Amino acid sequence: MLRRHLIAAAPLLALPALIGPARAQGAAQGLAQKPAPGNPLRLIVPAPPGGPTDILARLLAEKAAPALGRAVVVENRAGAGGIIGTEAAARAAPDGDTVVLGHNQTHAGNQAMLARLPYHVVDSFTPVAKLATVHHALVVPANSPAQDMAGLIARGRQGKLSYASSQAGSASHVIAETLVRREKLDATHIPYRGAAPAATDTMAGIVDFYIATFPSVAPLVRDGKLRALEIGAPNRLNDFPDVPTAAEAGVPYLAVDAWFGLFAPAGTPPATVEAIARAMLDAMSEPASEERLLAAGFTAAPLPPAPFAAFQREEVARWAEMIRLTGVTMEG
Repeated sequence: MLRRHLIAAAPLLALPALIGPARAQGAAQGLAQKPAPGNPLRLIVPAPPGGPTDILARLLAEKAAPALGRAVVVENRAGAGGIIGTEAAARAAPDGDTVVLGHNQTHAGNQAMLARLPYHVVDSFTPVAKLATVHHALVVPANSPAQDMAGLIARGRQGKLSYASSQAGSASHVIAETLVRREKLDATHIPYRGAAPAATDTMAGIVDFYIATFPSVAPLVRDGKLRALEIGAPNRLNDFPDVPTAAEAGVPYLAVDAWFGLFAPAGTPPATVEAIARAMLDAMSEPASEERLLAAGFTAAPLPPAPFAAFQREEVARWAEMIRLTGVTMEG
């Protein structure tokens, strides 16, 4: 069943300090004014409730409705590695009433993963705005004998390990398989249907490790239910000073961020795209939004339409190469 969350419109938001005055000016340059009140904006989330994509979408819905001057409806359409919801957005009318909150899998990796993807990650969409990134982290059960990455790698070379992913063909699968191949580990992939069950079985010791988006496991790490052996951030996080970076842990190639951005159906009028982008960038630049992003483990990474389009093309090539080298497929 589709889960919808209706946010009523309120007064216009300002553009403060999350991305800084200079960056905010650059992000907003050339963007049109907000659209006149009209139909609600349908914000499709190609993921189930509770994960990083959904968390970001609901923050956007709450904060962007005032800047848009119309309500925002969050619609969760999960399944098939994000394909179901993303295809729905690609097939929607290009009238400015539908956007999808895509990410590195739905709008980059899936193009190389599937020969018959029912949409094209570039040609079927108009990039609206890049919003945020999150780091991946490798977590193990709290009682795991592996105290660090060197210990985990040693175990994987001496005997068989198992690792979870949020889904076959997901970013967590690709990154974990990169580790397995680079370090020549003996490890079996166990795919799950979502981040929550993967984290649950990792806590229970059913699998030996799991590479997850950090927001989805940070509370469990904080509570001591999981241990993070590395995080793919350039520096240690203030709230988790004991977790080494991927580089510090000796696995710099695991520093692969997930990114999130909005896309409209191809053919959406440029002025409408620019207006939605301005509203979303304004919403994410609020101090209150900054606090909530940081608390959820996100890093603000704002880009308006044209730079976001260039970034996406680079990411399509990058993920295609990672998938080629690992041989990962959606079949596991």
